[in-house]
Amino acid sequence: MLKRISVHHLTLGMHIDGFCAPWMEHPFWRNHFVLTDPQDIVRVRTSTVQELWIDTSKGLDVAPDAAPQALPETAPAAAPAAAPTPPRDTTPTTAAVEYTRAAQICAKAKLAVAAMFQEARLGHTVQTALAEQLVQDITDSVMRSPSALVSLARIKTADDYTYMHSVAVCALMVALALQLKLDAAQTRSAGMGGLLHDLGKALVPLEVLNKPGKLTDAEFTLIKTHPAQGHMLLVECLTDDPAVLDIVLHHHEKTDGSGYPSGQAGEGISLLAKMGAICDVYDAISSDRPYKKGWDPAESLKKMAEWTNGHLDTQVFHAFVKSMGIYPTGSLVRLSSGKIAVVTGQSASALLKPIVKVFFSTKSDLRIPPVVVDLSAPDCTEKITGREDPAYWRFPDLNQLWSGLEPAQLQRA
Repeated sequence: MLKRISVHHLTLGMHIDGFCAPWMEHPFWRNHFVLTDPQDIVRVRTSTVQELWIDTSKGLDVAPDAAPQALPETAPAAAPAAAPTPPRDTTPTTAAVEYTRAAQICAKAKLAVAAMFQEARLGHTVQTALAEQLVQDITDSVMRSPSALVSLARIKTADDYTYMHSVAVCALMVALALQLKLDAAQTRSAGMGGLLHDLGKALVPLEVLNKPGKLTDAEFTLIKTHPAQGHMLLVECLTDDPAVLDIVLHHHEKTDGSGYPSGQAGEGISLLAKMGAICDVYDAISSDRPYKKGWDPAESLKKMAEWTNGHLDTQVFHAFVKSMGIYPTGSLVRLSSGKIAVVTGQSASALLKPIVKVFFSTKSDLRIPPVVVDLSAPDCTEKITGREDPAYWRFPDLNQLWSGLEPAQLQRA
């Protein structure tokens, strides 16, 4: 029996069957589970959630003295236990506003992906239902402000790399799908495929997956099984979207046929799989790894341009560059005045003239008060003369400069 109760009546052993609040407002990645940790009760009560549903057939009921205050179910048992889904919010907003929202999405997405990987490692059926809501939230964020979540998801630690890589590829796939003007169903499939593309790595031994040095031939052979393993896991989960399965199985194919697992080539590779290959590579080379510092976003695109002959599809890559900009958000650049700036956003009219935040003078060799400059503005005399290497300058607050977020917010993302 389903009951709607106040959060103050929660006790260990109850089976939660939905929160009376939007998914982003409750503190868990899932909606259905048994309460076993006292800290989880604290997390619910300190959140904005006021009421929730419990299933007394799968867990404890409310205490007898609290029963009169419980709200018994009035809807049929098959009705959704959670509150109605709020209307989608895709109204364009400023990057500053969206970075805060995107940080919250990243934090929750990381938990959700980690939980799915853990389920797979334990041999359990992976619950992908909430992944659909997550893809929708990511899509809405990208539609509101294209670069916020894409840029934030590039920030990773060694411990959460695999999970945040999945989130980043999802966001990149959505952004690329929108650039290619794919329809809503294809965009949803692209995001879902991006989120789940590396699920098969859950079945790769952690000592191989997280190895800080170069892999042996045997270890690399093991890594190369993850597309087929991920495909198998999703078939077992009854995932029935062939586009998602195709991305998961074929995101490591190359246009010259040298990829894996099937050695598909050219037009034999689907559009979504080609997109998956590009988004996967970009996030991998632009993110810090246990064994390698990530390249600057602009440097990453430069390197990828050299791989379009035989590895990446040229036309899809050009669309990817348009979605990211020649100098993606977070790129460090030198201006014609000799000042150093970091890219904070893209211009709608000129790929080579993004919006930047100027903060350092090479002439005085000093930091200067940060100033945002739109290089595409008619009266702007500044222009980018080249990329700068962040490793050389070692600005400790570079991520704060382009995102506008505080260190604590960046750590939670």
